[in-house]
Amino acid sequence: MRHLLRTRTASQAAGLNTRRLALAIALPALLLAQPGRAQTAPPDPIVTPLSTQPLPDVPGKEVLMLKVTYPPGGADPVHRHDAHGFIYVLEGEIVMGVRGGKEVRLKPGQTFYEGPHDVHTVGRNASKTKPATFVVMLLKQQGVEPVLPAQ
Repeated sequence: MRHLLRTRTASQAAGLNTRRLALAIALPALLLAQPGRAQTAPPDPIVTPLSTQPLPDVPGKEVLMLKVTYPPGGADPVHRHDAHGFIYVLEGEIVMGVRGGKEVRLKPGQTFYEGPHDVHTVGRNASKTKPATFVVMLLKQQGVEPVLPAQ
């Protein structure tokens, strides 16, 4: 009987700990879900293809040129390019960064480089009120998607 009593108490304690854990997980989510406190994803960038040029002197390679506009507060998800990426800022200010590197704030006329093994962890508009536009040139394999999921 005494053993049964201990088992029941341990079981009750486990149930109480489970309830506490569930509450600890759910409470922050409930607070964030309140009206007026909803978290929304940043606006997606607007990507405009400008040019694709095969490189006859470098078989299997091409240069893809894109114009990217981040709306105010806009950002990219974490991603990578199986390419050499060269960025040139035209308007506004952007923040860029790759895994293992520092975030860099770029203004018009400044550049940024991403290598084919870099994971692009930060790409966003530095402003919540003004758009930012930049040109991206990717030296990549023909037939390979320009944006790939991060690994």
